[in-house]
Amino acid sequence: MHKIRQHLIQYRTRLYATFGRSMVIALLAIIVTTALLVSSLMFFFGNAPPTSISMASGPKDSSYYRNALRYQELLAKHGVRVHVVETDGSIDNLHRLVQPNSKIDVGFVQSNLPLEMDVSKLMSLGSISNQPLFVFYRGKPKTFLADFSGRRLFIGPEGSGSRFLSESLLKIAGVANTQTPVTEALKTPEEAADALLKGEIDALFMMSESTPSGLIKKLYSAPDIHLFSFEQADAYIRNTKYLNKINVPAGVFDLKLNVPSQDTVLLAPSVELIAHPTLHPAISDLLLDAAKTIHGRGGRLRHAGEFPALQEHAFQISPDATRYFESGKGYLYATFPFWLASWINRLLAVILPVLLLLIPALKLLPSMYRWRFEFRINRWYGQLQPLELGIFQQPLNAAKRDELLGSLNQIEHGINRIKVPTAFASRLYALREHIHFVRQYLLDRDLIG
Repeated sequence: MHKIRQHLIQYRTRLYATFGRSMVIALLAIIVTTALLVSSLMFFFGNAPPTSISMASGPKDSSYYRNALRYQELLAKHGVRVHVVETDGSIDNLHRLVQPNSKIDVGFVQSNLPLEMDVSKLMSLGSISNQPLFVFYRGKPKTFLADFSGRRLFIGPEGSGSRFLSESLLKIAGVANTQTPVTEALKTPEEAADALLKGEIDALFMMSESTPSGLIKKLYSAPDIHLFSFEQADAYIRNTKYLNKINVPAGVFDLKLNVPSQDTVLLAPSVELIAHPTLHPAISDLLLDAAKTIHGRGGRLRHAGEFPALQEHAFQISPDATRYFESGKGYLYATFPFWLASWINRLLAVILPVLLLLIPALKLLPSMYRWRFEFRINRWYGQLQPLELGIFQQPLNAAKRDELLGSLNQIEHGINRIKVPTAFASRLYALREHIHFVRQYLLDRDLIG
């Protein structure tokens, strides 16, 4: 206990030597320093990129789901775990993203969906691919969608992007009453494909978002099944403003069997990578890096380097995506491993603002510190100086001298209560000597009367 008390006394002595006996300033300095330290630590740890995110994909075996697994693999190399959530497709993904307490960070969303919900807070990281609509049908070749009037059509599962697009295009073409008891009984693309092969329905509309790739291959390889070519593609694009035309060369799917047997034109909305507004910028960069790897290569239905692309549709473009497409990843993330770049970036984000505050403060504090103690001394000089001038400018009698001596005693009493650091002691001693000089002068001066 004795040692602790000695340490406390030493600490108090140091505080007095620095701040005088004003504990308010000492405590204020401690509080401000502690607040800066705590807020910096909270920012440092609170602004760290998450180590896991959730991605809304699509049904298992669909292109959405397969791509989500590739994102999962690529982000895992940087220590970020991607939880792939199986969904019913684009519309389901959009509903999950806009939920108030959404646990989905990012998802694949078709660009032409009905926006009946508030999507103003969602951010697009850009378009990552085109999503072609495949129309497989039986019977003689058809040129126009209007040729499907009165036919038994399966236009996609309820709530899927393919169903919404199919209904939109058929409506433009003037085709009504597409649903029949036969097609309404079909619930999945697999069931619909079997029904088409058996002749139970006449046509099947499907997109890769909700269709296994093997099923599409099975259909375009089947005899007597044709892939519809949109000869009026340009007209549909002008009417919708969200579709893209894809030219499919003959034999691109199978050169040996020459599938398709002739050049075919498909229509496709784009697929966007839509993010929740809370997505961390560093994770956004990782996702776009992965998108370049996954979607940047050429394929049967796209050119190399075509995607990802910064195309604005119904969703606002993320500022982080804009920065990425304009200048790429930041220097730190392009140079160092993800975890190290994240650590350095947050450290700089903490240090730089603190330095911006501390540098002016460090320049100002000595002046304020000096002014504080000089003011304590100078205010007594302010009282002593008029008193001294009065002594020299007027005759003195015994009563007046006693009055002036009393004023000097009051000034001296006030000075004796001043506590200043050692650095200002010389000025305090000079003030006392000045008072002594004035007092001695009063005592030695001749009196009148």
